[in-house]
Amino acid sequence: MASEAQAQSNARPTHSKHTNALATVQQAIFMVSLPFGILHFVLPIFGQEVGADAVQIGLFFSAFSLMTVLLRPAVGAGLDRYGRRRFFVSGLLGYAVTMLAFAFSANVTLIVLARMLQGMASALLWLAANAVTADVASEDARGGAFGGIGQSNMAGSVVGTFIGFGVFLSMPFMDGWKVLFSGYGAVSLLAAWWAWRRLPETNPRLRHKPRPIVWSRSWVQLLLVTVVTGASAAMLGPIMMIFLQRKLAADVADLGWAYLPAALIVALFQSRLGRLAARFGRKPLMVLSMAVAAITSFLIPGLNRLTQLAALWALQALCYSAGDPAEQALVADLTGGDQRGRAYGLYAMAAGLGATIGPVAGGWLYEAVGPHAPFVANGVILGVCALVLAVLLREPARSAEMPMNQLTD
Repeated sequence: MASEAQAQSNARPTHSKHTNALATVQQAIFMVSLPFGILHFVLPIFGQEVGADAVQIGLFFSAFSLMTVLLRPAVGAGLDRYGRRRFFVSGLLGYAVTMLAFAFSANVTLIVLARMLQGMASALLWLAANAVTADVASEDARGGAFGGIGQSNMAGSVVGTFIGFGVFLSMPFMDGWKVLFSGYGAVSLLAAWWAWRRLPETNPRLRHKPRPIVWSRSWVQLLLVTVVTGASAAMLGPIMMIFLQRKLAADVADLGWAYLPAALIVALFQSRLGRLAARFGRKPLMVLSMAVAAITSFLIPGLNRLTQLAALWALQALCYSAGDPAEQALVADLTGGDQRGRAYGLYAMAAGLGATIGPVAGGWLYEAVGPHAPFVANGVILGVCALVLAVLLREPARSAEMPMNQLTD
C-alpha cells in the first residue's frame, strides 16, 4: 500500500509538468499568432505602397513557402537529436525579429528578406509545437490536444485581425503598419520569454540515439496524399478572392465578414471537435473532412449570395476542426517518440511541396481553361483522395499501455 501511494505521488509532478507544457505551447501560440490574419489582408497592400508589382507581391508568398520546405526536414532531425524546447523558443524569437523587420521594411527587398525569416521561424515553431503535443498527449487525447493548437492559432489570428483593423482605421496606413507590427514583435518577444520560463523539455528519449523512421505502407500513403491534397487546395489560393469578388460583387471587407463564422468555429471549438478522433478514429474524420472540402469546392462557383458562402465556409470549418487534428494525431500514431521530429518534418515538407506547386497550377487553369476550372479540379482531386484513404489507409492498433509521462483527457 505504501509503495503504491509513493508511486502515485511520484507520478503527479510529471503529469503536472506535461500538462503545463501543453498549456504553455498553446498560450505562446496564441500570442505569436496575432499578426497572422491581418498580414494576409494587408501585405499585398503594403507591397503596393512600397512599389511592388504583381510578380513581386507573389514573391512575398513564395519566399515564405520556399524557406519552410527547405528547412523542415533538417529541423525535424534536430528536434529528435537536440530536443523540442530550444527550437520552439527559437521560433518565437524568430517571429519577434520578423515582425520588427516588417515594421521597418521600406522596400521590396527588405520585405522578401522578412518573409524568408518568417519561413525559418515557422519551420522551427510549428514542428516543435507538434512534437511537444505528440510527446505529452496520450493516443486518446491527441486529437483534442492538436485541436487546441489550431484553436489557439485561430483565436490569436481573429483577435489580432480586429486589433489590426482598429489601428488602420485610426491612423494613416503606413504609420499604422509600423505601430502595429512593432506591437506584434513585442508580443512575440513576450511569448518567447514565457516559453523559455515555463516549457520543459518533452522529448522522452533525448539521450538516446534516435531510431530510423519505419516507412510503413500507411505512412507512405499519408505522405503521398498530403502532397497531392496540399497542391490541390493551394490551387485556390491565388484566385479565390479574385473569383469571389467578381462573382459576388463583394469587397475584401464583405468576404472577411463572410469568413468570420468559420474562423470563430475553429477558434472556439477545434479542441473539442478534435477529441472526436478518440471516439471515432482518425481515418473517418479525415475522410469526412476531405469529402466535405471536395463538395464545397464544387459548389462555390455556383454561389450567388454571401450568406451561402458563409454557410459553406462554416460547414467546411466544422469538418476541418475535427479532421485536421485527427490527421496530426495519426502522424504521431505512426511514429515513435524519438522519430516524431523527423516525422513531422517530412509531413510538413510534403504539405509544403504541394503548396508550392498548387498556386501555379491554379493560376494556369484559371486563365487557360476558365474561372471555374480550379474549383472543379480541386473537388475531383480531394474526392479521389478521400476515397483512396477510405479504402487503403490502415490505422495502427491502439497501444495497450500508456506511458506515465503522457497527458490524458
